[in-house]
Amino acid sequence: MSIFVDAETRVVYQGLTGSQGRYYGLLNRDYGTRVVAGTNPRKAGTDVDGIPVFATVAEAVAETGATASCVFIPAAGVHGAVIEAAEGGVEFIVAITEGVPAHDEAHFYNRLRRDYPHVRLLGPNCPGIISPGQCNIGITAGHIALPGGPVGIVSRSGTLTYQALYELREKGIGCTTCVGIGGDPVPGTSFIDCLEAFEADPDTKAVMMIGEIGGSAEEEAAEFIATRMTKPISAYVAGVTAPPGKKMGHAGAIVSGGKGTAAAKMDALRAAGVRVGLNPTEAGELMADIVAGL
Repeated sequence: MSIFVDAETRVVYQGLTGSQGRYYGLLNRDYGTRVVAGTNPRKAGTDVDGIPVFATVAEAVAETGATASCVFIPAAGVHGAVIEAAEGGVEFIVAITEGVPAHDEAHFYNRLRRDYPHVRLLGPNCPGIISPGQCNIGITAGHIALPGGPVGIVSRSGTLTYQALYELREKGIGCTTCVGIGGDPVPGTSFIDCLEAFEADPDTKAVMMIGEIGGSAEEEAAEFIATRMTKPISAYVAGVTAPPGKKMGHAGAIVSGGKGTAAAKMDALRAAGVRVGLNPTEAGELMADIVAGL
């Protein structure tokens, strides 16, 4: 099995007619993802390499049965695109765009929770999600992901999402689903959301988790792991060598008052029983050991 998306997921690309939306929309379709529509109110009635373009998400859902959307809209328009997708009837929204104002993120995050609790948002500022061999929504290179499980991956870092997939591929280990949750201050989907889903998925036997400095998401995940997870986990936390007092990387990578450091996160995860690597390759090796013992 997989979490959140599978071979039946039908995707509408908001921004399919733009250069990046077109590139990744067609790439994901070629991977096997059911990319069924795009939206652009100025180009409704046209198509992108055979994929029909509609004026709104609601029209795309009505005509194609789309169940998910992928947002390739400039940052200033992401707020409207996310709300339009929820109002239009999709159940899963992947927002790839970087640089979305934190105020906008907080507003649409809370609007979804209040008015559309059945809708899951992934991102913004994330690489997306891939259930290898079934569905790829976003910018992850499909060829680095082996299907067939038994490992689920959840990562705050975009680039290290790909690294985690690559490390497992090099060891011949498949993945059920790999989720890049993004590193912004208000992520639509959290570590805990993914860990809970992986815990409930019978085909996911172990989880690889990639964190980074800033915020408290990893410490919160460690508490969840200690009390709720039965499946083994390996992890890596980026930012061990980050200089004190400096803001590094993502908007969420803010360290303050001694909290949010890589060392503190690693200690919390180890205390919860997680096997923590000092680099991505070591985290992959730890997962290989876990898989060998399953």
